[in-house]
Order: sequence, then C-alpha cells, then structure tokens
Amino acid sequence: MKKIINNPNNVVEEAMEGMCKAFPNLIKRVKDTRVIAKKEIDNTKVNIISGGGSGHEPAHAGYVGDGMLDAAICGDVFTSPTPDQIFEAIKEVKSEKGVLMIVKNYTGDIMNFDMAKDMAEMEDINVETVIVNDDVAVEDSLYTTGRRGVAGTVLVEKIAGAKAKQGANLADVKKVAEKAIHNVRSMGVALSSCTVPSSGKPNFELVDDEMEMGIGIHGEPGIRKEKLKTAKEIAIDIVDNILKDLNFGEEVALMVNGLGGTPLSEQFIITNDVIDYLETKKIKVFKSYVGNYMTSLEMNGISITLMKVDDELKSLLLEKADTIAFKE
Repeated sequence: MKKIINNPNNVVEEAMEGMCKAFPNLIKRVKDTRVIAKKEIDNTKVNIISGGGSGHEPAHAGYVGDGMLDAAICGDVFTSPTPDQIFEAIKEVKSEKGVLMIVKNYTGDIMNFDMAKDMAEMEDINVETVIVNDDVAVEDSLYTTGRRGVAGTVLVEKIAGAKAKQGANLADVKKVAEKAIHNVRSMGVALSSCTVPSSGKPNFELVDDEMEMGIGIHGEPGIRKEKLKTAKEIAIDIVDNILKDLNFGEEVALMVNGLGGTPLSEQFIITNDVIDYLETKKIKVFKSYVGNYMTSLEMNGISITLMKVDDELKSLLLEKADTIAFKE
C-alpha cells in the first residue's frame, strides 16, 4: 500500500485540519468535534447538515458553504459518524426555522442520525430528515436495507441548499429535497478496488481485464463481475439500468462522477457516450456535472447519475453556490 499519509490512525483528523487551513474563508472546524461548518452561520434560515464516513471526499465537507450545506460530520473512513458528533453539528447550525438532515441510506448512518435527532428534540431543536437511496444496482446490500445512497446525494444537497437560501420554511425545504430524491437515480462501475488506510489491503480483488458492475461506494459487491468493456458499452449498460427504473421524460441533469482514481479525460469520454446515447432515447441533458463528487478513496471507476428535472428543480440547480467543491 502506498499512500501520502503520516499515520493511518490520524488520516481523518489531519485531512480535516488541512481542509480548514486551505479554505479558511469558507469553513471552520467546530472545536473538539469532527464537524466542519460554514464560517458564518445564518440562524434565520433553514440550515442543512449531512455527513458520513470519510474517504468519499469531497463529500460531504466539500459541500459546506453558501447555497448548500451548513455543516458536515466526518466519520472515520467508511464508518458512520457517531450520534454525539451529529448532535454537535445540529447544535452548531440550529436555527429559528429548523434543521434538515440529508442522510444516505446506510444502516449505521440512519441509526446514528436518528439518535442525534432524538437528542436535539430533547433540547427543543426542530429537526427533519430525508433519506437518499438513488443507487439502482442492488435492492439490499451489505450495509443497507433498501437501496444505497450514492452520488445523487450531492444534487439533493444542492437543491435543498438553494431552497433554504431562498428563505423557505422547513416543510418546504424537506418537500423539495424529497422531490429531488424521488427523481434521481445512479449506478456505478469499478475497475479496481480501494484500500482503507487502517487495513492496508484492498477491499476486494479484480483481475486486469475485469470490472465490477453496480459497485457500492465502500467497495460493496455490485450486480456482477464481468470482462472489461469499452466506455460506450459501459455507458449504455448503466444508462439502460437507470432508465428502466424511472420514466425520466424529456430532460435530465447528468452527473458523471469519478470514484477517486479515474482520469478526467476518461470521465469526459464516458460523458460523451452517455449524452449521445441519451439523445437516441430523445432525452436532453439540461445540465452536466463531471468530476469527483463522491469518491471511494483511490478506486478506479465511475458512477452515472440522472435526475429528472422540471422547472423548479432546474431553477434550484442553477442557483449560486459557493463551496470548496461545488461552485455554480
């Protein structure tokens, strides 16, 4: 294993410190916590938090800033943050309009965020939760009951953050977040595994001419292992699986997401193939996002996300955001 680290046990702490030192105008670390928050918290609007295991950077701390998240909680690598840390984030951003938690559908995350919500309500902090479950690959997995929450979570955070910035109440912010969740679907493929620093060995094995279709962002098994395909073949396979799950209508937002080890040139190649294939289905891409939005350490692979959009969702996607990893 080769990684640019100091101590495998200090990866999360040192990464958080480095992020805050690099972008002090945008974010801060809440003292004695694993919470990264906006530099200035607006307590007059609905505030939004998310989080999960580290190793998926820039998710979620990279989306803390104006127009998206107000705080993010960083668990250990591929491990849910604890309820007390989530509660610290809720207290940091508590608002007269309430707090919305955006949670990916993993058993540990749901349990710990629910416990933190109970703690907050004991202190009369109004908290609501939405659960993102956009992965069409598998119905249940090693870490979930139901579908996993993956890169579509970023678009949900963008839409909810924009609605909150407009001054909407908690019920309306939650409603539009749930609308986004209902209309977003994702699926990924891996060409290689990743190595959790504390373990020192790959999560799974793939031979040189093999890929894992439907991989999870923690290296969970997907649908099947198969021989490596061309970018065009991968694009068609994934898009077909997504399209059969939802009637996307005539217009979508597209996210091609690198998993950490995929060159941007390859991400653009598959973007080209996805857009061309969608055109054959009479589906127009309203807006594209290409890059590393929700990674899996150094995994070589990509995920594709489609969101069915209407005028409201399009408008919210186009609202200005100013975060480390998302500037629109």
